[in-house]
Amino acid sequence: MSETKGNDLFKDFPSVSIEEWEEKIKQDLKGADYEKKLVWKSPEGISVKPYYCSENLEQLGYLDSHPGEFPYTRGFSKFGNKWDIREDIIVKQPEEANIKALRVLGKGATGLGFIVRKGAVKIPGDLEKLLDRIELEKTSINFLSGTETPKLISLFAEIVEKRKIDAGKITGSANFDPFGYLTNNGKYITNRDQDINDAAGLIENWGKRFPLFRLIGVNGISFCNAGASAVMELAFSLATGNEYISVLTGMGLPVDLIAQNIQFNLSSGSNYFMEIAKLRAARMLWAWIVQAWEPKSESSLKTFIHAETSDFNKTIYDPYVNMLRTTTEAMASTIGGANSLYVKPFDRSFRDSSGFSERIARNTQIILKNEAYFDKITDPSAGSYYIESLTDSIVSETWKLFQQIEKDGGYTVALQNGFIQEQIEELCRKRRGNFAQRKEVLVGTNQYVNASEYAINNVTWESRESIKPADNLITKPLKNFRVAEVFEELRMNTEKFKGKTPEVFLFTYGNKKIRKARAAFATNLFAIAGFKIIDNTGFETVEEGLNEAGKRNPEIVVLCSSDEEYPIIADIIYKNLSDKTILVIAGYPKKSIDNLKKSGYKHFIHIKTDVPDVLRSFQQELKIV
Repeated sequence: MSETKGNDLFKDFPSVSIEEWEEKIKQDLKGADYEKKLVWKSPEGISVKPYYCSENLEQLGYLDSHPGEFPYTRGFSKFGNKWDIREDIIVKQPEEANIKALRVLGKGATGLGFIVRKGAVKIPGDLEKLLDRIELEKTSINFLSGTETPKLISLFAEIVEKRKIDAGKITGSANFDPFGYLTNNGKYITNRDQDINDAAGLIENWGKRFPLFRLIGVNGISFCNAGASAVMELAFSLATGNEYISVLTGMGLPVDLIAQNIQFNLSSGSNYFMEIAKLRAARMLWAWIVQAWEPKSESSLKTFIHAETSDFNKTIYDPYVNMLRTTTEAMASTIGGANSLYVKPFDRSFRDSSGFSERIARNTQIILKNEAYFDKITDPSAGSYYIESLTDSIVSETWKLFQQIEKDGGYTVALQNGFIQEQIEELCRKRRGNFAQRKEVLVGTNQYVNASEYAINNVTWESRESIKPADNLITKPLKNFRVAEVFEELRMNTEKFKGKTPEVFLFTYGNKKIRKARAAFATNLFAIAGFKIIDNTGFETVEEGLNEAGKRNPEIVVLCSSDEEYPIIADIIYKNLSDKTILVIAGYPKKSIDNLKKSGYKHFIHIKTDVPDVLRSFQQELKIV
C-alpha cells in the first residue's frame, strides 16, 4: 500500500527535460544573453552552468564504480571516510619540538609533520630526542626535511629497529622531491643525476622495508600557493609524478614499488565544490596514468593524497576571517577524500603561529570528525549532479593540459622552457586584475574592510616582488603569491606614514538612494588603503556640505551624488575646495564627463577602477609613498 502511495506521489511531479528548462530560462531572460547572465567561467576555464540535473550524468561511465573500485574516484575504503589529523611542527631544537608533538597528539592529532631545519638533527641522538615517547606504530610520521631527507630516513630506520617495531606498521612520508625543489628554487639540490640517484636509493633501501611509508613527494601545494588553478595544480602534479615513474623505471626500479612510494601533497583552496571535485579527479587520473605503466599489483593504482589549506587567499588584515576560509577548505578536503589533512593556523602564512591559532586549526578537524561525522560516510558528495559534473570537467581539462606537457617532453622540460611558469603567471595577472576591480572579493581586504583595524604584530611576510632570485639558476623558480599582498602593502604604507592618517570626506548630496550607494562604494574603496572615512547622512544644500568640509579640512573629498546632479553642484564645489583638497567624483557620468574634466576634475572612482592603482596614485599625491 505504501508503495502505491509512493508511486501516486511521483505522478504529481512529472519529469522536466533539459530542453524544457532551457526554454523556460530563455523566456525569463527576455532576450538577455544566456552565457553572460547565467554561466560562470571559473579560473580553471570551466563553464559552470546555473543548474545541473540527472541528464548531465548520463555519459559519465565511472559512476557505475563503487568505493574501493577502479578508477577510485569514490575513494579506496568501502566503509567510512577516515583521514589523519596532521599537524606540522618546525624543528629547531629536537627537545622543544618533541614536547610540542606530545602535546598536540594528546589534543587530538593523529599525524605529525616535522619541518626539520638544516642542522637541527645531526646524529641519531637528536632524532631519538625528537621522537621520544611517540608511538611510531600508531602515529603517522612525516618528515619535511629537504636536502636532509636521505640522512634523516636512515637515522629513522635505526630508531625503528632499535625499538623493535614492525616496520610494516610504520605510516607516514619523507617528501623527497627533487623536481619540486627545482620548481621552487630554480635549480636541483645537488644536480639532476645525483638527486635522482638519491631518490632511487631511498626507494631501493627503504621502500620494501617500510611498505606504508611513502618516500617521494609530489608537492602540488607549491603550484596553488604560486597562484595556479585547480586544473593547473593537478595537471602539473600528475606530470611530476609521471616523470618520477619514467625516470626511475629507466633506472631499473619496478613501477609498483615506485608508485606505492609516491605521495601527492595537494592544496585546498576557497572554491569549495571545485576542491572537492579536484581530489576525486586526482584519484581517477592517477589510476589511469599508473595503469598505463602496467603494474603487477592493483594497489599500485591507488594514490595517497595529503591535503593542506592554501596560503593563496589568506590575509594579514582581518586575519580571523582566515579561520572561516580554512574551515571550508578542510570540509572540501575531507569530503573529497583526502587521506590526511593539515589545517594551517590562521596566522601561519605571515608569522610564527600562536598556541591559540594552532588549537583552533586542530579543533576544526576534530569537530568535522567528532561532531559533524564527516568520517562516517564514504564519498559523501557522490551522486551530486553539480560535483559529479565538475569532477568530469576537471578530469577533461586536466587531461588536456597533462597531455600537452607530455607531448612537449615532460614536466621538467616544460618547467625549464618556462611553460609552467607562464601558465601560472598569466592566470595570476588575470586574477589580480579581477581582485583589483573587485570582480572577485576577498572579504576584509578588497571589500568590506574594517577601517579601524591596524596591522597585527610580528609579521614576517615578504611581498612576491621583493624576493630576488638566486644566481646560477637553470630555470625560473615559482614564487608564492597571496592575492591580498598588493592591498596589504597599500594599507601598511598608510600606517607607516609619519603625518596624520589621511581623511576622506564623503560629500553626500541629492538623490538618497544613489548617494548612499556611492558613499558605500567610496567607503569600501578608500578603507582598503587605511584612510579614515568621514561619512555623512546627506547635506540639504551644497553650502552646508562646504561648511562641514571646511571644518574638517580633509585630504580628500568624494562627491557622492547622481549623474544628473553632478553638473549642477560640481563647479561650485570645485571653486571652493580644489585648492585645499583632492576632489574625487564617485561614478563615471558619461554625459557630463567631458565638462567635469574641463572644470578641473581628474579623479573618478567606479566599478571598473583598478583599485590598487588608483589608491597608489592618491598615496603618491599625498606623498605617503
